[in-house]
Amino acid sequence: MFRPFSIYVGLRYTAAKRSNHFISFISLVSMLGLTLGVAALILVLSVMNGFDRELKGRILGMVPHATITDYGQPLLDWENLARQVEQEPDVKGTAPFIQAQGMLTNRGVVRGVVINGIDPELEQKVSIIDDHMKAGSLDALQPRQYGIVLGALLARSMGAAIGDKVTLVLPEASISVAGVVPRLKRFEVVGLFEVGAELDASLAYIHIDDAARIKRIAEGVDGLRLEFTDLFDAPQRMTQIVSATGNYYRASDWTRTHGNLFQAIQLEKRMIGLLLFLIVFVAAFNIVSTLVMVVTDKKADIAILRTLGATPGRIMRIFMVQGTVIGVIGTLLGTGLGVLLALTVTDLVAWVEQTFGIQFLSADVYFISYLPSQLQMNDVGVIVATALSISFLATLYPAYRASKTQPAEALRYE
Repeated sequence: MFRPFSIYVGLRYTAAKRSNHFISFISLVSMLGLTLGVAALILVLSVMNGFDRELKGRILGMVPHATITDYGQPLLDWENLARQVEQEPDVKGTAPFIQAQGMLTNRGVVRGVVINGIDPELEQKVSIIDDHMKAGSLDALQPRQYGIVLGALLARSMGAAIGDKVTLVLPEASISVAGVVPRLKRFEVVGLFEVGAELDASLAYIHIDDAARIKRIAEGVDGLRLEFTDLFDAPQRMTQIVSATGNYYRASDWTRTHGNLFQAIQLEKRMIGLLLFLIVFVAAFNIVSTLVMVVTDKKADIAILRTLGATPGRIMRIFMVQGTVIGVIGTLLGTGLGVLLALTVTDLVAWVEQTFGIQFLSADVYFISYLPSQLQMNDVGVIVATALSISFLATLYPAYRASKTQPAEALRYE
C-alpha cells in the first residue's frame, strides 16, 4: 500500500504518546485555542450579521428609504409627483405622509411621540408595519374618526389598550377666552404594532386627513415616502430622481437618519473580527512553540532518519504535517462549535432571559430587544481559510529548523 513517507511519519508523530507530557499539554492548548478562536469568530460575526439584517429589515423597513418634500411648504401636487416617481425602474412604491411631534398622555403618564399621518392603503407599499400588527389593523384608521395606532412599548408604558382614549398634546398654543392653552386632541387606540425595535416606544400612526387637520394643513401633504428595490441605491437614485423633476424638491434618504447606525455596525464587525483573530494568532504561536519543542525532543530520531537517507525536504515536510494536523483538527472543531452556536444563540439567550428573569437587550436602549444571528457561509469560509493558512505558516520555521539538524552532532551524546 502506498504511503507517502513524510505524511506517514508526521501522522505517527502526532498520534504517538510522548514521554514529555508538557509537550502534549502545549499541543492540546494550541488545538483548544484554535478551536475557541474560530468558534468565537463565527459566532460574533453571525451576531453582527444578525444586527445588520435586523437594521435593514425592521428599522429601515419602518423608516422611509427616501423622502421628497417641498422647501418648508406643503407638497401640493403630490399625486402627479407620485405617479412620475413610480415610473422609475428601482422604485417599488410611494406613499404620502404628514408628520408631527408631540406628547401623548394617558392616566397621568406622558410620553414623547412622533406622529405619522398616513394613507393606510398606500402605506403598505413602503412600510412593513402591516406585517407587524399585534392587535387591530391599519384599516381601522378612518378619516375624521381620530383613531391611532401605537407601538407596543409605547402603549404598555402608558397603560393604553385597544379602545382606550389617549390625548395628543401638540407643541403649539391656541388663544381662547381662557387665555393661551396648548392644543389637545383625543384619539382612540385602534391598533398596536410591534417590530421589536426602539420605534415601538416612540412612533404612532393616524390617518393622513386627521393629521392634516391637527396641523392645520388646508391642502397637500408634508412629503412623499419612497421605497426602493435595493435600499443602498437610495442616495444615488434620489439625486437622479430629483434632477429629473427639475430640482424643485428636497430629497432625503435613510443614510441621513440611520446611516451612522449602519456604519457603526459595519465598523464594529470589522474591529471585533480583527481583535478575535488575535486568538487565532496566539494559537498559531502555540503551534510554533509546540513544534520547536517536538523538534528538540526528536533530534535523535531526525538524525537516524537522515542517516537512513531522508532528505532535509522530507524532514521538513514531516513536521509541517504534524503542525498542520493540529491546525486542521482545531479549525474543524471550532467551525462545528461556531456554526452550532450561531444557529442556536438566539434561542439560547432567550431561554436564559426567561429562566433567570433578566434582559440583555432592552428596546428602550438598543434598537432591537433580542440577540439576532445570521450565519453566512462566506464568513465561515474566510475564517476557516485564514485559520488553516495561519496554522500552516506557523509550521514553516520549526520544520525548517528540523531540516537543518546535523546527524553527527545530534547523535554525539546518544
